[in-house]
Amino acid sequence: MGASSALMEKAARVRYLLLDVDGVMTNGVLYIDAQGRETKGFSIYDGHGILLLQKAGMGIGIVSGSLSASVECRAKDLGIEDLYQGAHDKLPIYEMLLAKHHLSDGQVAYIGDDVIDLPILKRVGLSVAVPNAVDQVKSVVDWVTKRRGGDGAVREVVDLILLAQGHL
Repeated sequence: MGASSALMEKAARVRYLLLDVDGVMTNGVLYIDAQGRETKGFSIYDGHGILLLQKAGMGIGIVSGSLSASVECRAKDLGIEDLYQGAHDKLPIYEMLLAKHHLSDGQVAYIGDDVIDLPILKRVGLSVAVPNAVDQVKSVVDWVTKRRGGDGAVREVVDLILLAQGHL
């Protein structure tokens, strides 16, 4: 994987992965049919990675600025109970999750792609962006994945965490 020792140390401390949706779990494109219904595409590799993390005992949550039935269905399919949508200020949700799961900042990894994600990215122990993220985000994170959002970026982070923790 070629990760630095500092990155591997951060990944080794992670106990909870928090994910943005649009541009991270998806490619950021909204598909709207003639009846106005929205659909999104999710990577099967990301989904399998999430299941591997759960099997390793890791907590996983989703926090999104938008509201989408597709996201609710995907979270349910993956057994993700911590789903928060319509969050224009994500930091209070992050702080609530820390308290709920008895976590410190250093035990959380977050993958984001836009300025709405910056407050969390600046606090977590492992901050990650996708290559399609805005420059402001890429300039402050610990790591930028090789794979784009919606195309296995989440799986790339999962593999890093699992490798750092001796599960791979």
